[in-house]
Amino acid sequence: MSAIINNIEIIKAKSTKINDVDFDNLKFGSVFSDHMLVCNYENGKWQAPKVTPYEPITLDPSAKIFHYGQSIFEGMKAYKDADEKVWLFRPLDNFNRLNISAKRLAIPELPENYFMEGLKALLEVDSDWIPKNEGSSLYIRPFIFASGNGFHASPADAYKFIICTAPSGAYFSGKVKVLIEEKYSRSANGGVGFAKAGGNYAGQFYPTQLAIEKGYQQVIWTDDNTHEYIEEAGAMNIFVRINDTLITGPTSDRILDGITRKSIIQLAEAENIPVEVRKITVKEVVEAAKNGSLKEMFGAGTAAVISPISGFGFKDEDFDLPELEDTYASYLKKRITDIQTNKTEDPFAWRYEVK
Repeated sequence: MSAIINNIEIIKAKSTKINDVDFDNLKFGSVFSDHMLVCNYENGKWQAPKVTPYEPITLDPSAKIFHYGQSIFEGMKAYKDADEKVWLFRPLDNFNRLNISAKRLAIPELPENYFMEGLKALLEVDSDWIPKNEGSSLYIRPFIFASGNGFHASPADAYKFIICTAPSGAYFSGKVKVLIEEKYSRSANGGVGFAKAGGNYAGQFYPTQLAIEKGYQQVIWTDDNTHEYIEEAGAMNIFVRINDTLITGPTSDRILDGITRKSIIQLAEAENIPVEVRKITVKEVVEAAKNGSLKEMFGAGTAAVISPISGFGFKDEDFDLPELEDTYASYLKKRITDIQTNKTEDPFAWRYEVK
């Protein structure tokens, strides 16, 4: 059965999987909705997107994604409020960042209406998949990869843009203990660290495994040259609270311009929380931990929103953060999630109703 929504062709799945899903016990990103958006780039332009049943895709063994890694993605969430209205959070920021990533990896940039109208059509078809349980959401994964064939080391001549969705519970539960990295780097000056390129994350897995073997859950990445400056926490931006001041590093070639990061900075400033966007040295953090002025550290990203850090390791020494009753992390997370889920006013115009 086919239909048209927002000028997007809809090819409906013959049956639904939704009745087999336990929405009270959702793991993150492991259960997938009935449909996906698919759009192909060929003959020098993006073709009309379609919503199709969620299903495997077939690629030639010489498809350039396998050989040269032209692959980018975004992470978003859809929420449903008590009145069954569907909301997104700053979706145009995701669209713009996808095209920033595309340009850096020589991937053709995507038209805005294909992204937005396609996403809205997909969410309308799979609206029943958006959970209303506290802490749950419909995770949205837009991605583009090189589907064109050939072993020649050059950009592909064909690409696929796909959006898949997955009803998900909380990404992290509890606090994490992290290791400050002294050898490996997440990215380098002039590289692709600012892009959401798949290879950035592949390169993180091995150092993270080494940290896990030492008893930590994640790695705090430091700069590629001196390893003197704290830059990111795992796959998230990082914030450090020293006394009452919230500090995060500036964006650069190496640091992703996180949408949650930007939101936290803007929200904190509006709430008169002192914020500094500047380089943070490892030495400064260690000294603050030793003298008691280090109050909080947390990661910030779409999946977890805010993930508190309970302690960190550096040069074979562990440092525990204090247990505070009222934290910036919990306060800012609640403020952001209340805006996302339409439980409070949105003075920043971040919330986007899907209709």
